[in-house]
Amino acid sequence: MDRLVEIANGLVDVSGVAAVCLGGSRARGMHSPDSDYDLGLYYRPPLDTAALRLLAAELTGGPVAVTEPGGWGPWVDGGGWLTIDGHRVDWIYRNLDRVHRIWQQCRAGQFEIGTQPGHPLGVYSHSYAGEVALGRVLADPSGELRTLQEQTRVYPEPLREALSDNAQWETPFILAGARKGAVRGDVFYVAGCLFRAVGLLVHALHSHARCWVLNEKGAVRAAGELTVAPADFAGRVHELFSALGTTPDTLAAALDEADRLASEVFHELAR
Repeated sequence: MDRLVEIANGLVDVSGVAAVCLGGSRARGMHSPDSDYDLGLYYRPPLDTAALRLLAAELTGGPVAVTEPGGWGPWVDGGGWLTIDGHRVDWIYRNLDRVHRIWQQCRAGQFEIGTQPGHPLGVYSHSYAGEVALGRVLADPSGELRTLQEQTRVYPEPLREALSDNAQWETPFILAGARKGAVRGDVFYVAGCLFRAVGLLVHALHSHARCWVLNEKGAVRAAGELTVAPADFAGRVHELFSALGTTPDTLAAALDEADRLASEVFHELAR
């Protein structure tokens, strides 16, 4: 951790970088020995990417590709993949003003879902707030990020209601649409609808428990561990996908079970 703090202190010396926060499994203590170190670089434009490249080269011992803001897409804003002291260390940009704006939207019960490479369900905007809430601040000269972190650790009730309401109308809608594909044996379409439906349930369960969920990785397992989840939620979800098969009958049977699981989730949300 001392080495990470040293790196973070070097980063906040770069013009535009306001704070650095350790995120991902390392921050939550759920990592494996080979897990990456994800460092969120909270910045305000203009960001001195030339200085970041120089620092990256100094830390790694050679030239490193460090992107301009937006280089990786609209939500995972850019950064660099580094190897420092034999460990994978990812620098991931976060526009601090955008994070503040999204936090205000969360408090108003508003969210959006953006397309982003590497995120098949899409990026839910409130994940920005969750990253702050669950992260470990390493460098924050002004104290701005720590202040925001204190705020985000209280899950907004309007957001909780919005995610629950969204799941309760969209899940039945998309599962009903999947029935049309099932009749034709369209496995690709049915699987996509099912993936979307499960994602909605996962977000609804987390919000109902007032817990942040950041992305798709491990989200079903995490939802199954919530006290508000139906019995064996994760196991039943995984069985849905393994039981899809390729015929109209197997697809319809999987959707029947998905409807039952969704009904149990909605029953819990109503409590």
